[in-house]
Amino acid sequence: MKPAINQWAFPGDMPATKAISLAKRIGFSAFEVCVGEDGPTRLDASEADITAIRKHAESEGIALHSVGSGLGWSYQFSSTDAKVRAKALEVNQKALQIAKWLGADAVLVVPGVVNDETQYDVAIENTLEGVKKLADTAEKLEVSAALENVWNKFLLSPVETRDFIDQCESDYIGAYVDVGNMIPYGYPEQWIRILGQRVRAIHMKDFRASVGTLGGFVMLMEGDVNWPAVVAALREIGYDRALTAEYGPYTHSLETMLKHVFTSIEAILSL
Repeated sequence: MKPAINQWAFPGDMPATKAISLAKRIGFSAFEVCVGEDGPTRLDASEADITAIRKHAESEGIALHSVGSGLGWSYQFSSTDAKVRAKALEVNQKALQIAKWLGADAVLVVPGVVNDETQYDVAIENTLEGVKKLADTAEKLEVSAALENVWNKFLLSPVETRDFIDQCESDYIGAYVDVGNMIPYGYPEQWIRILGQRVRAIHMKDFRASVGTLGGFVMLMEGDVNWPAVVAALREIGYDRALTAEYGPYTHSLETMLKHVFTSIEAILSL
């Protein structure tokens, strides 16, 4: 397993190439490029622009295993609006293409959202239809669409997530397990074991359950994640890919945050 960091950890105006170089200097073995409609790595970037990022990473000797994306919050597969669902498919297809150009083999996909406008059973039906369509592109590009557990009031258990993925009937639909996100309602080691070979990527965060809000996210090893159990579960399923930390930069020292994250992942891997 490799210590990795994603692009959201860096200032929003820092080019991916500069962030990659800094991550490598700190000691990270892998980097997750994050795409959006704005920011340094845009969804409408050209193949040449993305290939330049890939070549830079290769020159630095740092792997690009996955692509981060929060586009599913704005454009939801679960939406009751057909136009929004169509846009969700479009933006996720573009993210898969960017991953292909980067040489990455997984894209974070926010699967859907349950809210006062979208009932749970409707969200399941709409999202399943959309992700099955996305599977066609994922299979063509040989890049997995990895559904992440986020605070979306949807797919709240590993059993439900497992069964949803299996209904897609594609080897290129899998799970992106965020270890910290599930602490308020589950146990990451159980999710990892139950999802098994469906796990395509791991996001590393920690969370203090007694806080219970966004303020509960803390530095790795400062929260309630049972890291020895998580590492044991990852080894049990044969996971040997990037462990990608998802943190924002500290207010006064980006490098201090990166060093804290790297040192923590190294310590977790030694458990």
